[in-house]
Amino acid sequence: MNEYLLDYLPVLIFLGIGIGLGVLFIIAAMILAVKNPDPEKVSTYECGFNAFDDSRMKFDVRFYLVAILFIIFDLEIAFLFPWAVSFQDIGLFGFLSMIFFLFVLAVGFAYEWKKGALEWN
Repeated sequence: MNEYLLDYLPVLIFLGIGIGLGVLFIIAAMILAVKNPDPEKVSTYECGFNAFDDSRMKFDVRFYLVAILFIIFDLEIAFLFPWAVSFQDIGLFGFLSMIFFLFVLAVGFAYEWKKGALEWN
């Protein structure tokens, strides 16, 4: 049992050093930081001008839809890089699997386009 635990000793040392440095930097920042707040420094920054509307206003749902669609398609496209790197090693099954994946991706994109989810009026 001790033999297995010794394999994790470098991980525990690295974790201890990381936590120790984190705590050290936080304490050093509390002690050494300049505590001279002025109204300009602690004011809210919103594109260079003061806030003029309620911060609890509702956003348009289309903003979230476009953001989610971007994340989904961006992550799906990220699957193409490992496939392209190992293209010679995966054989016909890997090629056909990726063709099916791209087909599903294209059908989803066409559906979103037809529904008008990509339009911003």
